[in-house]
Amino acid sequence: MELHQLRYAVEVHRRGSFTAAAAALHVSQSGVSSQIAKLEKELGTPLFDRGSRTAAPTTAGASLLPLMATVLTGVAQIEQAAGELLGLVRGTVRVGTVIGCTIPGYLNAFAAFRSAYPGVTVSTREGASDRLIAGLRSGDLDLALLAHTGELPVELSATVLVDEPIAAGVPTDHPWAARPSVSAAEIAATELLTLAAGTGVRSALEQTCGAVGAEAAPAVEAHSPETVLALAERGAGVAVLSRSMITAPLTAVAIRGARHARLSLVSRAAPGNAAQAFIDLLGSELRSPTAA
Repeated sequence: MELHQLRYAVEVHRRGSFTAAAAALHVSQSGVSSQIAKLEKELGTPLFDRGSRTAAPTTAGASLLPLMATVLTGVAQIEQAAGELLGLVRGTVRVGTVIGCTIPGYLNAFAAFRSAYPGVTVSTREGASDRLIAGLRSGDLDLALLAHTGELPVELSATVLVDEPIAAGVPTDHPWAARPSVSAAEIAATELLTLAAGTGVRSALEQTCGAVGAEAAPAVEAHSPETVLALAERGAGVAVLSRSMITAPLTAVAIRGARHARLSLVSRAAPGNAAQAFIDLLGSELRSPTAA
């Protein structure tokens, strides 16, 4: 058996279909299917029940696929350890970000890392913060840029980059624009424009309204702050985001009793050289005045 055959099989298991695995691997579906067929022939047993839309593991596959994933992890660790012994930065860095992450500091760091370390493969994953935390804890991610309200698991290393209350963003002609603050009950009763569930801003909004017995029921849930701001500018509702996200031409209005949303750079303990290099660049960029 060959490593790329194991890699294909593990990816099909992870993605749930040959089509999705082929797209992730940038290989034709027929190529993935034929290589897995060769692997199954060598092993003497099928690994997947090939349904019309999914590829569920067989009984044998359920036993063998986790072992294949362990082998691939071991190979990657050997390659990384060898590179570190030689003082080289190479290997793979698996980076997670909140959905729709367009923070200039993150984009700058990503571009700088690719330029400085062309031998390192960078894989990215977007998701809600709770899923990113799970990915870090399981070892599927090396580092993540995520938003949260509560404390993070103690086994993770975190650097808080932003820690600020949520606020309301309204056009200058909105009745709230001249007010110093609004109540959480008023926020809950208006047309809310905010980020999707699972983000730090959304969690802070729900906790802020919940503290006064109100329910936050957004009229629009978006994956990027830019969309929320653009809709608020056009009068579609009131934007609720972290204070620093609300920029002209909108006016930021404080919310009384507002919970804080945090943006943190989080990594697993003892990251390898490649992951540490990315963490260093990302931390530097996000702390700079032009990062937000």
